[in-house]
Amino acid sequence: MVSSLDGMIAKKDNSISWFDTPGNYEKGVTAQDPEAFLKTIDCYIMGARTYEHALQLSASYGWAYGDTPTIVVTNQPLRDDRQNIQFYAGDLHKLVEEKLKPRYQSVWLVGGAMLVKEFIRLKLADDIRLSVLPIILGDGLLFFDHIQQEQALHLKDVTAYKNGMVELWYEIRKE
Repeated sequence: MVSSLDGMIAKKDNSISWFDTPGNYEKGVTAQDPEAFLKTIDCYIMGARTYEHALQLSASYGWAYGDTPTIVVTNQPLRDDRQNIQFYAGDLHKLVEEKLKPRYQSVWLVGGAMLVKEFIRLKLADDIRLSVLPIILGDGLLFFDHIQQEQALHLKDVTAYKNGMVELWYEIRKE
């Protein structure tokens, strides 16, 4: 997930134009090749609002998730413009145990915030990778809005990039 320093993942109008916030950190590293990283992902999971937003963005930028299988968790009928899209309504434990674990090694939960919160709350997520951009939005959609439980984490890695973004990588403790 990408967030502002104050924990926002989108403005109230769902815009993410602030993702292009310029920054400069001389001690930072150059970002890894996104194409190489994306090739490590076997399957994407996203909620209905994230899917609809991704479809809107795809008109200008193309479908960001390529041909990688994508499961959209939704209870509403949505248009499916691509062959690699599946829709799922039901128990998230069943989704993980019956559809994901037998088929995929590296599943990336794209969002949105409500779906991520449920995966964390139900202890179905293994890691949180949060990229914090050098901006305070002051208002918008919070990433960890009302998660309603304490969750212990173990820091796996921290990377500071030349553009001022900091990536925090946490393992979710399931004790």
